[in-house]
Amino acid sequence: SSTGIQTIDSTQALFLPIGASVSLLVMFFFFDSVQVVFTICTAVLATIAFAFLLLPMCQYLTRPCSPQNKISFGCCGRFTAAELLSFSLSVMLVLIWVLTGHWLLMDALAMGLCVAMIAFVRLPSLKVSCLLLSGLLIYDVFWVFFSAYIFNSNVMVKVATQPADNPLDVLSRKLHLGPNVGRDVPRLSLPGKLVFPSSTGSHFSMLGIGDIVMPGLLLCFVLRYDNYKKQANSDSCGAPGPGNISGRMQKVSYFHCTLIGYFVGLLTATVASRIHRAAQPALLYLVPFTLLPLLTMAYLKGDLRRMWSEPFHSKSSSSRFLEV
Repeated sequence: SSTGIQTIDSTQALFLPIGASVSLLVMFFFFDSVQVVFTICTAVLATIAFAFLLLPMCQYLTRPCSPQNKISFGCCGRFTAAELLSFSLSVMLVLIWVLTGHWLLMDALAMGLCVAMIAFVRLPSLKVSCLLLSGLLIYDVFWVFFSAYIFNSNVMVKVATQPADNPLDVLSRKLHLGPNVGRDVPRLSLPGKLVFPSSTGSHFSMLGIGDIVMPGLLLCFVLRYDNYKKQANSDSCGAPGPGNISGRMQKVSYFHCTLIGYFVGLLTATVASRIHRAAQPALLYLVPFTLLPLLTMAYLKGDLRRMWSEPFHSKSSSSRFLEV
């Protein structure tokens, strides 16, 4: 579309877990061969995503100081001062992360990736949401719990925790720059996850960005639907909902219901990880705690049929609801 937003359809929702499984196997079997390329690609994507995250702040800072005229860089395109500032700050952050490998910087880059993916991807209906999250639930459970029986190793955990060679170290060895040039940089844990140190600092807890982005897309969908329904009700002069539903139930938004479910699911996953002292597939807890309350509330409110099949494509919907 003209805004650059990608809408996931049913076919893509069904094949996304398969593609993710293939990528996981490639990283598991050929990590030593592709780690440098994968690190560079991840750093480039993180740079762009974090620049997108910083752009609103940079626009606010530069608005009083300079006009929003675009500066030409030839074949590279035209950019505003705010875009150049956000990109420069993002490049600086990535370079510091490459030099230090600090977990806080990695988390910042991972959050930038999460925000960018949620901003540019849309779920069009509840049907696609259920297909996508159910498929990823099976994917997550299989690769965490059952992959060890086939591959003699927990594929998901190994790929997520395996550090990659620092590109600066690889470059210094390739160019024979000497033993003291680029050799003291740390190996990098790639920003495909958020890590949280324990109180003692002896180990880190880990949450994959897929466990943030996929429920985040569902939250984005229900937030759009809440705004769409609010506008539709105001256009119909506040027509009441079904007679068997209390007014208090009608006031509860789908967004808050799903958000509370996400919080409870994440808390349950954390407790399960502490009890079993082993990695847990977070989607095993997040998907039921978000989808089941949402489906139940949609059925009770009488919105399930409309939400199931692309509710925003009706003639009465306004385009501004598509981008909430």
